[in-house]
Amino acid sequence: MGRSPASALTFSASHLRHDLVTVLRSAIDAVNAGLLVRRTFEDRETRVAMQRAAALDVIAAGKAAAPMIEACAAAADVRLRTLLAIGPRRGPESSVTLPPSTIWYDAGHPLPDGGSVAGARRALEVARGSGERDLLLVLISGGGSSLMALPVADIPIEAKQRTARILMEQGADIYELNTVRKHLSAIKGGQLALAARGSVLTLAVSDVVGDDLSVIASGPTVADDSTFAGALDVLDRRGGRTIYPEPVVDRLVRGAAGDVPETPSSGDPRLARTVARVIGPQRGAIEGARRAAEALGYHVHIVHEPVTGEARDAARQHIARTAQAISSMPRPVCVIASGETTVTVRGAGKGGRNQEFTLAMAQSLAVLGAHVTAASVGTDGIDGPTDAAGAIVDSTTFERAAAAGLAAPEDYLTNNNTYEFFDRIGDLIRTGPTNTNVGDLQVILVA
Repeated sequence: MGRSPASALTFSASHLRHDLVTVLRSAIDAVNAGLLVRRTFEDRETRVAMQRAAALDVIAAGKAAAPMIEACAAAADVRLRTLLAIGPRRGPESSVTLPPSTIWYDAGHPLPDGGSVAGARRALEVARGSGERDLLLVLISGGGSSLMALPVADIPIEAKQRTARILMEQGADIYELNTVRKHLSAIKGGQLALAARGSVLTLAVSDVVGDDLSVIASGPTVADDSTFAGALDVLDRRGGRTIYPEPVVDRLVRGAAGDVPETPSSGDPRLARTVARVIGPQRGAIEGARRAAEALGYHVHIVHEPVTGEARDAARQHIARTAQAISSMPRPVCVIASGETTVTVRGAGKGGRNQEFTLAMAQSLAVLGAHVTAASVGTDGIDGPTDAAGAIVDSTTFERAAAAGLAAPEDYLTNNNTYEFFDRIGDLIRTGPTNTNVGDLQVILVA
């Protein structure tokens, strides 16, 4: 039950934190991938497309592969010939029960591994086995670029892993990263759809700012207008060609010279029977957060511009813009934003982009008022190579850090060691894997 805005005058730090957790939980619930698939299957156009097919083969790839294929099997009213799913390693604690006939591949993220390659090979086999009157249904979600990965024959998987790692460390955004990935791959950039003889229907849950289907999971079933030359430009901007594996640079150079065919681009007739839809937009979590905040009595301000760029710089800019945007709004206020920042790794510590963003926010939080709490989280429940989704800060954060004997916050940012900072004061947000991914969410509550 919501509170009236007037009662915000008596909010304590614990009240704000409780409300913030409620808002974040509602945001993640709003992008439940299984629920999105079930709703789509109620759509007449989707049902007709499946019922017209002689046979239906399903491939699910991404962090939400398990709930998406579970929902597909439960909701489809036609015979499913093949159920193939490629996703993060499943433990005994998994909350999703796969249909008995599912072929499941444990795969690697954020870097591809042997499971990623084996799953991608099987996906191509399924596509090639579909007939002209069949329908290939592809369920895509965040993380699919790594989880379903098949390097071309002259690129060892180790070279692709190293390339992805360097690009991430150099602060490449998802558009840059996937431009390179697509030009080293035998399945990305529309090539999975090219392997199918019949129709292809793709349903995607987006983790990409702008919901660009050619970037979500590197667009295995849609046209790709990026080029080899563009991929080379990415390497040049992100550290220079000399720091990347020689086979990778050699292939991109040959491709830019026209010696290797480009991925299928817009208007390619080979993709004429391919349809793709975003069923879960990247900003879908914002609506879930908004509904929860309003129910709690907050006046909501939504930031429509995606939050991108170097995490610590983007955080300070975000606070400055927020202060200006809410200066004349009545209190309490909830500010909701989303996007995906990057981190250029220069230190030897442990952390993730959301933890860096949150700590950098804390350094400027006072400009918003005396009673403020804020968080940045990955909606997949994973922030970098850590067991946290992100972190939370408030007006007591630095006081508690000093009492715990921690060094200056700037030291933790410099060493990319924000995980230790938040872990020591108990301010990490741990949700566990959420089986979905629509990018990152930033929420600020001002009492």
